[in-house]
Amino acid sequence: MNISDLNIDELTDYMLSIGEKKFRARQIYKWLHVSLVTDFSEMTDLSKELRKRLSDECMITVLKPVEIQTSAEDGTKKYLFELSDGNLVESVLMRYRFGCSVCISSQVGCRMGCRFCASTIDGWLRNLTPGEMLGQVEAIQRDCKERVSHVVVMGTGEPLDNYDNLLAFIRMLTDPNGLNISQRDLTVSTCGLVDKIRQLAEEKLSITLALSLHASDQEKRMELMPIARRFDINETVAAMKYYQRTTGRRVTFEYSLISGVNDRPEDARKLSVLLSGIGAHINLIPVNPIKERDFKSPSRQAAEAFSALLAKYGINVTIRREMGRDIDGACGQLRRRRLNRKGI
Repeated sequence: MNISDLNIDELTDYMLSIGEKKFRARQIYKWLHVSLVTDFSEMTDLSKELRKRLSDECMITVLKPVEIQTSAEDGTKKYLFELSDGNLVESVLMRYRFGCSVCISSQVGCRMGCRFCASTIDGWLRNLTPGEMLGQVEAIQRDCKERVSHVVVMGTGEPLDNYDNLLAFIRMLTDPNGLNISQRDLTVSTCGLVDKIRQLAEEKLSITLALSLHASDQEKRMELMPIARRFDINETVAAMKYYQRTTGRRVTFEYSLISGVNDRPEDARKLSVLLSGIGAHINLIPVNPIKERDFKSPSRQAAEAFSALLAKYGINVTIRREMGRDIDGACGQLRRRRLNRKGI
């Protein structure tokens, strides 16, 4: 049994099932998710007998960093972690004035097929468990020796395609007995699984939901994102409005700016119509070029001009600060380069 996948209630049930007191669960949970120990022998307030039993019956998720890249420009660190089955996932540490933010992956590979993303080129292999998602945050916190204050589920994979494990991860990440990160400091990004967006709204969480929009109309979105063939752009935006109305949390829209593809003045006008009445915040992201695609990032001047047009139309907009551009910055790039070196 992987004890890292158990929430506090499940761990309590396990303790009771083996004849231990309930309080042992909180002790173990604290060792795992506050002290961040990697071996049962380090749990020194447990009896030797219990530590031996845990060692015999359970395992702890410990992600092994096989490569770490550090940006010379801004200190952003990109991690390539090896999982227990040999699969690889990426995570990123970004330092801001407000603290340390970690971007994690939710799947090994991705089945969404977005044309500008390296994560999806080799397809989907499997979902990550709650412990493997949480393990990325904890491994980075061990390495940087600073508290992680914000988490973004925006790395490899579609989080809502791993719905049950995502929910379990959110509840463990924000558990006061563990890392105790506020739900308000957690952002989940989706490419637009409409049914899951509506289902997530009913969970009544306080997380921020971000939609990877990347186009101003249905035709362009279908060219860039295969998910648009399943869910129409207007249906997708309506689901985001429902999430905002139901939870009281403002939603955001991620928009990768691709030179000559979706950065025209007409795109800005269409976006203002599409997102009217929602109080939307658009996060413009100059696309990270990948060698497998011919998409190019617009100039800074062009990005600022597009941003200014959106602001003129009354849209709240920012251009994302470009971090880690001198390393394998785009989602999936580092993992893909490693797999290519191994001939996979």
